[in-house]
Amino acid sequence: MSSIDRSQSAGGTRTYEVRTYGCQMNVHDSERLSGLLEDAGYVRAPEGADGDADVVVFNTCAVRENADNKLYGNLGHLAPKKASRPGMQIAVGGCLAQKDRDTIVKRAPWVDVVFGTHNIGKLPVLLERARVQEEAQVEIAESLEAFPSTLPTRRESAYAAWVSISVGCNNTCTFCIVPALRGKEKDRRPGDILAEVEALVAEGVSEITLLGQNVNAYGSDIGDREAFSKLLRACGNIDGLERVRFTSPHPRDFTDDVIAAMAETPNVMPQLHMPLQSGSDPVLKAMRRSYRQERYLGIIEKVRAAIPHAAITTDIIVGFPGETEEDFQQTLHVVREARFAQAFTFQYSKRPGTPAAEMDGQIPKAVVQERYERLVALQEEISWEENKKQVGRTLELMVAEGEGRKDGTTHRLSGRAPDNRLVHFTKPDQEVRPGDVVTVEITYAAPHHLLAEGAVLDVRRTRAGDAWEKRNTAEQAKPAGVLLGLPKIGVPEPQPAVASGCGCD
Repeated sequence: MSSIDRSQSAGGTRTYEVRTYGCQMNVHDSERLSGLLEDAGYVRAPEGADGDADVVVFNTCAVRENADNKLYGNLGHLAPKKASRPGMQIAVGGCLAQKDRDTIVKRAPWVDVVFGTHNIGKLPVLLERARVQEEAQVEIAESLEAFPSTLPTRRESAYAAWVSISVGCNNTCTFCIVPALRGKEKDRRPGDILAEVEALVAEGVSEITLLGQNVNAYGSDIGDREAFSKLLRACGNIDGLERVRFTSPHPRDFTDDVIAAMAETPNVMPQLHMPLQSGSDPVLKAMRRSYRQERYLGIIEKVRAAIPHAAITTDIIVGFPGETEEDFQQTLHVVREARFAQAFTFQYSKRPGTPAAEMDGQIPKAVVQERYERLVALQEEISWEENKKQVGRTLELMVAEGEGRKDGTTHRLSGRAPDNRLVHFTKPDQEVRPGDVVTVEITYAAPHHLLAEGAVLDVRRTRAGDAWEKRNTAEQAKPAGVLLGLPKIGVPEPQPAVASGCGCD
């Protein structure tokens, strides 16, 4: 029986699958897309459906060079399935859709809907219109129609959540196409943000991540330069909210009042993701980044003075046009000085439409690869050394769902430390649910994770764990969900250094 036959036998209910690529903003947008589709009567396809859903939605990224190839390869894979299944629909949204528009339908005429970053709320209407009119619907809004948080949401976690505080970006980095696709920064009202956080906590969420393309520039649109630090402090006054994180800030806007708010607000976690991109002043100037090496290292020094145990992560681009060996050595110098817990490293990728794509001095691939390997080797060494400093410490972990790929065979569970390090720990005798909190002692360190091999010292059942249990019980009565390929908790999951991402903050 085909998927469409199954849905018809279940009373006409149509299934959907969302496939997400790129940054955390896309992750959050996909939660909105899922919520919109469920609000319109669709249900998630069973896990492992692999394109057998009645509606397959691609939420795309345009930052990396292979984004186009990946999309069209996946669309080509679905073409024969769609041809054999009348009624199946394919939609493409996100940054690549905003950029390529009509090109998508020309290259893949079996696509039914193309929508942009500013009008995700139109997806159900566009799908229905494509079905009735039997022709592709391409609708790209040039500016934001409604702030995404006003849309229905199907959150990926019952105990942790993204909360968008702004959309768009006012920066003009020469390597980045995101501002052209996401538009100028638009801030939410503080009261609306806090109301959403309070509502989430009332539902059982105990960890939130404040999300923005340039999150600490929050306030520029509403005329308050200290709005972000005030927002962090306000989150500290919400009962039941145990952990607050944010991503991604920009060094230009990272002010002393934000550092003070982080240090003085107990539920703001000792974690900071601060994109570097390059340690070379000439390269930073060519990138049109508004800080230099001294300013960047000064911020790191202030953060470490105020929050000694803070784990600091970063983004770095290798091989930007014109980068010399001396420029690259300056990047290595900053990495040694900053001692990042982890770095997300990217080989420069030429993107049409960006000033950097037209610059002289494009670096040969072999040179970029060799520098990239040296950077990764240095950062792996530093990550391991920094993780070894955690051995012997007693930490509280929020138990995570599905983050330890080997947990089943090792009889362990996994959780996140306050500084967001991933910790695998011995499974205790008593039941522990995602969202609960355990206390463990760290016994071993690897470059990308920690182990707590002894007995769990304490288990604290939480409202977040209750929320996960309630949701999990309810989900068992429905068709199993298909994963979006996203983090299961409200913070970015540590990935190998070669992982794709925005890298544009």
